[in-house]
Amino acid sequence: MYHLTLSVEFAHMLLRFAICVFFNWIIIDRLYYKKSRRRDFYFTFMLISIAIFFLVFFMIFVLEDMKGKTGIGVGIGLFGIFSIMRYRTDTMPVREMTYLFLLIALSVVNALASTMNLIELLLTNIIIAIAVWLCERLLKSQPTKLIQYDRMDLIVPQRRGELIADLEQRLGLKIRKVEVGGVDMLRDMAVVKVFYDTVDDEQNSVDHMVKMPSIK
Repeated sequence: MYHLTLSVEFAHMLLRFAICVFFNWIIIDRLYYKKSRRRDFYFTFMLISIAIFFLVFFMIFVLEDMKGKTGIGVGIGLFGIFSIMRYRTDTMPVREMTYLFLLIALSVVNALASTMNLIELLLTNIIIAIAVWLCERLLKSQPTKLIQYDRMDLIVPQRRGELIADLEQRLGLKIRKVEVGGVDMLRDMAVVKVFYDTVDDEQNSVDHMVKMPSIK
């Protein structure tokens, strides 16, 4: 009898896992990767979501017979799961961090959805996928570049128009706004953040570099 129950539970888990992987793939491949073209994060997002699903499922399965301890065990386990987002050594861009959190949460929801019927589970995943799609379509971010700029005379607010004209001539871009960041007086260099118009498929340089590397 015990083995029969285990088999039924495992079959239900495989169905939820298939739903989880399908919607995670939609979010990662169709919504995230289509815009960012980051294969490294594609790899990370997909495998972490799969690992989290199985981790949560088997954690619940092991603890389900321990009366009074399931809630505490799940709470501690979930705290540990979300803390793994600190495993990286380099700073992760905010957009990628948001996707990572969303995919982990979606995997946890699917792994814990043993009391939900199939329709409720599908609707939950569809709502999350639609929310991501709407945010990507309606809240488009302005493409930006970080520039190490050498003309210190143009970084003053009074000459902002000349600064934009010079950058447009050098970069060949239609610049909307410029923000001046760090300034190195010893080497006559300034870090300039440029907001510009571009085609939809062009990659954003700040997605690949979250801070300006130092010049040796």
